[in-house]
Amino acid sequence: MPDDRIRYDILVQEAARGVMRKVLQETARAGLPGNHHFFITFMTGAPGVRISSRLKERYPEQMTIVIQYQYWDLKVSEKGFEVVLSFADTPEKLEVPFSAVRGFYDPSANFEMEFDDLKPDAEPEAEPEEAASEGKAQPRSVAKSKSPAKTAASKSKEKAEKAEKDEAKGADVVSLDAFRKK
Repeated sequence: MPDDRIRYDILVQEAARGVMRKVLQETARAGLPGNHHFFITFMTGAPGVRISSRLKERYPEQMTIVIQYQYWDLKVSEKGFEVVLSFADTPEKLEVPFSAVRGFYDPSANFEMEFDDLKPDAEPEAEPEEAASEGKAQPRSVAKSKSPAKTAASKSKEKAEKAEKDEAKGADVVSLDAFRKK
């Protein structure tokens, strides 16, 4: 395998995280435009993530949040974002570094990105053909825009919708799919 000293995989992920950062910065500045809203999946145990112990206990590995109607004090920096969301009528402040984010989905634009946990000093994985010959049939994945097929972020979106229903306590919850153009 050629020596990948440029690390395109990391550069692509950093660029994709930059897209997410730019979208969140604009949302913090001017609010959500039109019908846009975001499902953001992140690793709760990642370095720099700050959530309450109650949320950490409920979501020990991964959590999906929705930035749509009830969010406050969205602040975005070069390294991450913070936001206040309501969980069972209790406001909670979350601080999430962009490096902890694993999925970003805007259903109104059918736009989705998934992220790997890549470290600059980590050894890049072999290409699928080379990996198969080495007995490691694991393709390398990078941040990419996807269709609404069952991806990690769309699965997380479904989990988030279920969690919202569980926390709604009698409120009428309507599935977003009911309004989606077919």
